[in-house]
Amino acid sequence: MSLLVVGSVALDTIHTPMGTAEDALGGSATHFSAAASLFCPVQLVGVVGDDYPVDDLQFLADRGVDLDGLARAQGESFRWSGLYSADLNSRETLETRLGVFADFQPRIPERFREADWVFLGNIHPELQLDVLRQIRRPRLVAADTMNFWISGNRDTVLELLGQVDLLLVNDDEARELSREWNLARAARWIQEQGPRYVIIKKGQHGAMLWTPSGPFVAPGFPLEDVCDPTGAGDSFAGGFMGYLAQAGRAEDGDLRRAMIYGSVLGSFAVERFGLDRLRDLGGEEIEERARAFRELVAFELAVGVDAGL
Repeated sequence: MSLLVVGSVALDTIHTPMGTAEDALGGSATHFSAAASLFCPVQLVGVVGDDYPVDDLQFLADRGVDLDGLARAQGESFRWSGLYSADLNSRETLETRLGVFADFQPRIPERFREADWVFLGNIHPELQLDVLRQIRRPRLVAADTMNFWISGNRDTVLELLGQVDLLLVNDDEARELSREWNLARAARWIQEQGPRYVIIKKGQHGAMLWTPSGPFVAPGFPLEDVCDPTGAGDSFAGGFMGYLAQAGRAEDGDLRRAMIYGSVLGSFAVERFGLDRLRDLGGEEIEERARAFRELVAFELAVGVDAGL
């Protein structure tokens, strides 16, 4: 059982109605690893500058995240700053400084190349394809992308779709990629380009999974207090892929349970700034919330209801 993630490792400055966090641990690979490592060991590939507080990632190493693929380069680490609206549903990017991430060329350590489960974080699609050329025989490859790559590198994104098993995108990205407004048609179009499975994330409203046998919907968890939505999608992906790697298979039932565990991890991630909530999260809390998710949608059909009423 091996789960490889390739993506960004960053420092975020986040402003929300709940307060401000400066230089919080962030990045797609970091959030993914913090969530996935609650289920299985993780191999992380990324890059940081010489200003990055690598010691702050020790909690990941203690939890089974292999950081040997985290390169150190001379220069500034990737930094992002954002301001969230009062309802946390939209945000404004205040600053993006790519630093050493601008020249990131993923080099997969030899012992990582046998990974069974692979997650390609939101990096340039050419880099995602290069990673796949370095991996030998993965059982399942999942990839993320964003509007910037879809609009500027569409042909490369389409090439990537032909080589992955699962694509995770949000609803806006699914519509732009497929040029379909209806999400069911958008998911079907994406499947026709290659991925067997498609997940469309809808933020606080949950996520939808499409498989060859049909759709499955995981609701958003009704939280009373949300602190920081940054990284919720990557935490969802980490929970999803971590559960699948732990299960060791990707049948329909496994995928549906993975959707719930992904939603569980995403819901915990937003409760504090950065990785703070995932840092101290335990298995008992995860199972308790998974049971709560089940109760959200559990019901019994009435017997003998007159459909004409």
